[in-house]
Amino acid sequence: MKINLNNLVSISEANQNFSKVARMVDENGAAVILKNNVPRYVLVEYSQLGKVETVGDEEVYMVAKRLLTKHKKAFEALSK
Repeated sequence: MKINLNNLVSISEANQNFSKVARMVDENGAAVILKNNVPRYVLVEYSQLGKVETVGDEEVYMVAKRLLTKHKKAFEALSK
């Protein structure tokens, strides 16, 4: 999921002004709620729940292969 910086809201602000967060979801499709300045929750419209982006096995495999290749020396050192 790509995060729009305009969709970020602190957990305290979400708690105090949920209607603002709900409007944000209506306008932008999602809101990311931060806890201790770290993305923790995503609020989406219920009708969009099934459309939330997921990653398939092939994409995971490609990323894992790229990371293993990039950090091959570190992984080899761990296996010794």
